[in-house]
Amino acid sequence: MRTYRFKLYNSKRNRKLHKQINAAGLVYNHCIALHKRYYRLFGKSLNMYQLQKHLTKLKEISKFAYLKEIGSQAVQDITQRIDRAYKLFFRNLKHKIRTAPPSFKKIRKYKSFTLKQAGWKLNEAGNSITIGRERYRYVKSREINGKVKTLTVKRDALGDIYLYFVCETSDPEVLVRTGKSVGFDFGLKMFLNASDGNDIDSPLFFRQNANAIKRANRNLSRKVKGSNNRKKAKLALARLYKKIANQRDNFHWQTVNNLVGEYALICIEDLNLKAMQRKFGRKISDLGFAGFVNKLKYKAHRTGASVVEIDRFYPSSQLCSDCGYQNTETKNLKIREWTCPKCGSTHNRDRNASINIEREGKRIFLA
Repeated sequence: MRTYRFKLYNSKRNRKLHKQINAAGLVYNHCIALHKRYYRLFGKSLNMYQLQKHLTKLKEISKFAYLKEIGSQAVQDITQRIDRAYKLFFRNLKHKIRTAPPSFKKIRKYKSFTLKQAGWKLNEAGNSITIGRERYRYVKSREINGKVKTLTVKRDALGDIYLYFVCETSDPEVLVRTGKSVGFDFGLKMFLNASDGNDIDSPLFFRQNANAIKRANRNLSRKVKGSNNRKKAKLALARLYKKIANQRDNFHWQTVNNLVGEYALICIEDLNLKAMQRKFGRKISDLGFAGFVNKLKYKAHRTGASVVEIDRFYPSSQLCSDCGYQNTETKNLKIREWTCPKCGSTHNRDRNASINIEREGKRIFLA
């Protein structure tokens, strides 16, 4: 599967799509309300097919006219997503895993709806699509390869609308590589500490734009609630956050493309991001480790590279990469360099960890 994203040209007719997204949000909240009521009465989840049948009957009532705003496939997709979420909730409840059930969403913050094979059509004109009875033009930056399985219409915080085409593609393209392997230790000052010395710096885009964000927040707080000036200030702040997200996204993709083009085997550690978030706060969100790992796995699968994740409890920072001695004193993160008591080797904490990660990754890969 491969996903293509295209931005719609701004147009007055885009209001129709905003209205449909709002309608999808109303359907979602109505389904959540029915699930909650059913659970309160019977102590179990509402059957998805019963819910779909119920929504079909509601279309005939004028009070629920918004159900006709979006296609039946979009309604089915919403009920399927809620059904999956409730099944996960009950499974976690059974295994005594603390979790929250699906909850209501604000309509203005609801972002998307999904269509499958009906309700839309790609036009032969090249960069236009018909959704319902309306025709829209989008910025076609590349050709769509493969059979389109679903179309998702999504809006962002700025009100821009994007089209997401999920396509069934042929076999992935395999790149010619050197056959090299590498181990990476994630860091804060250094984004990736490499076992071969080719480290990658942390860009920290949020920190770079911190002063601009402070000014935008201060400007927003001074505006009268409900005024047009407040709406403009809110949009200015949203643009800043979008700029940071785009910068981070671009950095991730460039780094991933360079790595999968150079290395055949990439070894990384399985991060406990929640614990890191509690300890280091905003820096972890700024670096976006989870998004980077997902992109790395996706690109590696498409190009034939291998990504091996090391167990999070593997003591990569404590082991001497020369003799294998485990020094438990290095659990203290303030120790950045240490000397092995057994063989006398001096190690940089992060470089030593990346070498151990590569070694363990090779062992797992060849096992």
